[in-house]
Amino acid sequence: MNPASLLIEIGCEDLPARDVQPLADALCSALCEALDRAGVPRAAATSFATPRRIAVQVAAVSGVQPDQPIQRKGPALDRAFDAEGAPTKAAQGFARSCGIAPEALIQRDGYVWYEGVAGGRPLAEVLNEAVPEIVARLDQAVPRRMRWSSTDVVFARPVRWLLALHGGNVLPLTAFGLQAGNCTYGHRFHAPEAIALPHADGYAEALHAAFVQADSAARRETIRHQVEAVASEFGGTARITDALLDEVTALVEWPVAVAGRIAQDFMVLPPEVIVTTVETNQRYFTVFDAEGRLQPAFITVANIASKDPAQLIAGNERVVRPRLADALFFWNQDRRQPLDAFLPKLEKVTFQKQLGSVAHKAERVTTLARALAEALDADVVTTQRAAALCKADLATQMVFEFTELQGLMGGYYARESGETAAVAEAIASHYAPAGAGAPIPDTVPGRLVALADKLDTLAGIFAIGQPPTASKDPFALRRAAIGVLRIVIEGDLALDLHAWLRRALEAQPVDSDGDAALEQLWHFVSERLRGILAERGIGREIFDAVAALGIRDVHDFTARAQAVSAFLTMPEAPQLAAAHKRARNVLRQAGGGEGAALDPDAFSDASEKALASSLAAQTAIQEAHLQQAAYTDALRALAALQAPVDAFFDAVMVMDEDPAVRANRLALLAQLDAACRRVADVSLLSG
Repeated sequence: MNPASLLIEIGCEDLPARDVQPLADALCSALCEALDRAGVPRAAATSFATPRRIAVQVAAVSGVQPDQPIQRKGPALDRAFDAEGAPTKAAQGFARSCGIAPEALIQRDGYVWYEGVAGGRPLAEVLNEAVPEIVARLDQAVPRRMRWSSTDVVFARPVRWLLALHGGNVLPLTAFGLQAGNCTYGHRFHAPEAIALPHADGYAEALHAAFVQADSAARRETIRHQVEAVASEFGGTARITDALLDEVTALVEWPVAVAGRIAQDFMVLPPEVIVTTVETNQRYFTVFDAEGRLQPAFITVANIASKDPAQLIAGNERVVRPRLADALFFWNQDRRQPLDAFLPKLEKVTFQKQLGSVAHKAERVTTLARALAEALDADVVTTQRAAALCKADLATQMVFEFTELQGLMGGYYARESGETAAVAEAIASHYAPAGAGAPIPDTVPGRLVALADKLDTLAGIFAIGQPPTASKDPFALRRAAIGVLRIVIEGDLALDLHAWLRRALEAQPVDSDGDAALEQLWHFVSERLRGILAERGIGREIFDAVAALGIRDVHDFTARAQAVSAFLTMPEAPQLAAAHKRARNVLRQAGGGEGAALDPDAFSDASEKALASSLAAQTAIQEAHLQQAAYTDALRALAALQAPVDAFFDAVMVMDEDPAVRANRLALLAQLDAACRRVADVSLLSG
């Protein structure tokens, strides 16, 4: 058969939005792998996904599997032939099973073999054989499946039709208790009748004519453009996040964006409350003006081209109104008392069974935040007050209903309670950064409260021996560790992070092996730091070179790593690193030369004098740069040592037979070693 397009479609009841694209991707990859494994020639594949269907169209698929080589291993030669060379019963039986005469068997590697060619199977047979594996892959793509009949058939939602076409021919595939045909279905309301496809190539066009935009990427862009156009009619801009756009794309087959109004009474709510209500609960888009002010409007994407848009809009407004009314009630009720009045309620909220209540955690965070502020000469009063109140909003009705607003609502309620703007800002931002790429808190008190909160969480969970595993991280400790590191680095905070982790561990209300927990926690945080720096172009070799010095000030560690990265671009760097590694090896074999006095009068070779002179000069320059933490300049000073170091190793034998000469040269190498380990261990850069 000539190559033709292959189309497989699984039609079902409306899928959960989160499952639509994963199922389509799983079907596409499983089908293509099955074809490739069988050796069936094909071209590119295209997946389609809507709430009611997942489909794959593969171009130029052969209708017949190519002939397949067959190779079978038979009995060993000493069992296949007798002493006279005649085939034994074992050889005869093996040949008979292969359909050939014993004389046609091939002798190789001590065995008899059969080699032949099997004719290729039809495409339908190949695919029917692959159906169970394809279905299994679909099962793996979704967390929950359901059964909808008396059979054992399961899927994310009940399967209602199955389509399988190769060109214009129906493939007799069976899956989900259904026999494949050539019929698909358009929009549930606009085109509910079955659509018989004459050929696999007309799939997307036929569905589009039936009010279904099957290509999810194209549908996503349609939604974006429609929402932006409707927002512009309000003189504003729609807030379009990737997550919301993806979800809405998976909810509709024929998108039609329409706008609705938010009653002015609700505009007294904090804008984040309205955005959360409208976006998270209703999957609508909000609109902002050019100055970033929330407008009393929303945009919803309907799955139907309504004949009465006004009724559609009114229905959506009726849905939004009670949710915003609830939020307004919570807002008014929570503000009837100051924020600190909610603190006693935190005693009844458990943070973790062994670590006590949220009130206990808040006390630890307050103590740690105050200590951080004192150590950094920051605003102690603001930091301490913000830390004391930072968890109070967890007891409010608003945060109970909208947990994603924790911290943020605390900031609003702090302002309503008469707290300073600085305290309110620190409370509002203390959960930051919220994720990869999200900003750290803007203010120093906010950074210190956020830092104290995350340090306490890390220390507490490691103290009770429940660090994250490869698959589980219920307390989001990886995110907490990355947050700590980003706050320290981007906030320019000079802190011995190891010491502050120890302090946080010592404050925990559990008995634990403090040193072991600290070592485990420090390794965990260090690995996160390695990842952050890797994203900034700092490789493992550079990281290890700085870590070898035991640097625990993360901000300082980062500055050193960046300086080493710049140093490695200099042509002298590789040779100097190799020379330093050689010097360290010599010192290690000799038992070290640290502390030995260097006697300039004992030099017997000009290369010794030149190296000593260069070392003295460059060490002085290096020291001046180090006092200013100018690590890049300090490393550049080392580059001047490369030539005299090479000359030294070329001219002299360090391990001279004369003990005095040997000791003096080892002392010189010890000084070189010390100079090469002021910023990082240069010897580790030789790779």
